[in-house]
Amino acid sequence: MAAGSAEEDSAHRFLEAWASQDFAAMHDELTPDAQAQYPLEQFSAAYDEAQSASTATTINAGEASGPENDVIEIEVGLGTEIFGDVNGTLKLPFQDERIAWGPHLTFPNLEQGERVGRRLTLSERASILAKDGTPLAEGAEVRDSPLGSAAIDVTGTVETPDEELRPKVEASGYPGDQETGVSGLELAFNSRLAGKPGGELLAVPEGSALPDVPSSTQGRVLANAQQAPGRDVRTTIDPDLQEVTVSALAGQAGGIAVLDARNGEVRALAGSAYSAPQPPGSTFKVVTATAALEEDLVKLDDYFEPVTSTNPSVETGANTIDNAHDELCGGSFEETFADSCNTVFAPLGVDVGEEKLIETSERYGWNQPVTLYDAEATEAVQPGEMTMPTSFDDETLTELAVSAIGQGEILATPLGMASVAQTVAGGGVRHPTPIVTEPPLRADAQPVQVTSKENARVLTGLMRAVVTYGTGTAAGLSGVEVAGKTGTAELGPKPNQPQVQVAPGEEPPDPEQIVDAWFIAFAPAQKPKLAIAVMLIDADGDGGEVAAPIAAQILGSALG
Repeated sequence: MAAGSAEEDSAHRFLEAWASQDFAAMHDELTPDAQAQYPLEQFSAAYDEAQSASTATTINAGEASGPENDVIEIEVGLGTEIFGDVNGTLKLPFQDERIAWGPHLTFPNLEQGERVGRRLTLSERASILAKDGTPLAEGAEVRDSPLGSAAIDVTGTVETPDEELRPKVEASGYPGDQETGVSGLELAFNSRLAGKPGGELLAVPEGSALPDVPSSTQGRVLANAQQAPGRDVRTTIDPDLQEVTVSALAGQAGGIAVLDARNGEVRALAGSAYSAPQPPGSTFKVVTATAALEEDLVKLDDYFEPVTSTNPSVETGANTIDNAHDELCGGSFEETFADSCNTVFAPLGVDVGEEKLIETSERYGWNQPVTLYDAEATEAVQPGEMTMPTSFDDETLTELAVSAIGQGEILATPLGMASVAQTVAGGGVRHPTPIVTEPPLRADAQPVQVTSKENARVLTGLMRAVVTYGTGTAAGLSGVEVAGKTGTAELGPKPNQPQVQVAPGEEPPDPEQIVDAWFIAFAPAQKPKLAIAVMLIDADGDGGEVAAPIAAQILGSALG
């Protein structure tokens, strides 16, 4: 809009401020009488009301004409969520080079005494479907599924929006009390599932109920919109496996993720499968072993002297690291992996070095975006990412050593750790982990070659040893070869422990620790179909004791 007379300059400033939502600057252009009659708070509320009713998101001003009879006419275009582009004329009355404002100026084509309202037809919410078409969530008023509550860990929930979410719902054209997706896939694909309302944008008499005008109210039609129905979201979920997985977790704090070992697709999720990242404990030794194999630092028949504790870097003064139960642990490299010897893998992490350990971890998925769905859905849900430091500033190398055994600042989710298992199962290739079938809804991600096929074959043998004779024998199945890795992450001493009296000169026992129990696996080992990760928070035992049997239950049900 070109500048000219004082009135045109004022109109230009007014429209420019409107486009940037600077209501205070708009208010400055009003006559003193208008400012007194409509204080800034009331003035701003009038524009908020009009924009909420129309779902306007952008304002563009064209050329001005006038002033004629102290009125400047401006062509104004508004971009709206529901009604598309709405164009019209705004007639700004002037008095002493200031705008003699009234509430009808909140929207183009309104006459004095009119407000903008709407009469909507709402769309019925679409369904979330399993891979085979089984409904995981369907229905408009009450979301339901043949799986019952077992589906919610995948679908999430719809609820009446809270104060924080309400403006976003209203901006999309729905009433502020309209139930909306607040978690899971209901949130990730809310706009797709909800569709778009249709109806009429109306000029209605002042005093009408706003923004949603009852059918008894007469009004002039300013714009029309066709209703757009919601569209179903088809997932990669196996409904039978989903029920088994949720049942196996049995309400415990933690999470489970089950992937198709051949392509990374999500087959089942339970609990905190992609949120609340936790230290992965010794399941991370798969990563450390990968880095060591790539650097040719170990061979399967290398022998490690059994010890109960070790200093991973005497030269730098690193802290001593113990085995999980202060036990003697050693033997061949395969045996130390099967028995999860901290005293082998902490020094091995130091030998691998900071750069190689971080690089290998990032190929496995640490510090990388989650690949459940597209960027818009990811931004809405913000699933927990696997993270680790991008450098270790500790000159003693203690942080590097404890990171190599999955402690310290290494954080992981069941989804991410299932992907680690899938990578080994997939011959060293990490696939994205989509949960939806339509390509446009998937993450823009490609498979990553994490390590060689030969290294993946060696890692498979190591993980078989864990289940055959190591810490993960509770995951063994009759007729199905399982390859896995246990993990137990110590998070600190349990509170309120009684003091233990000891004889003079004796050391008190170590305090009982809060632990997270982990188990990752894939099966069948030689022709993998499923990859799984189980995490139990504040568990009642080690990963091999409490997490491995849960994985066995799920894999046995699916593959047995």
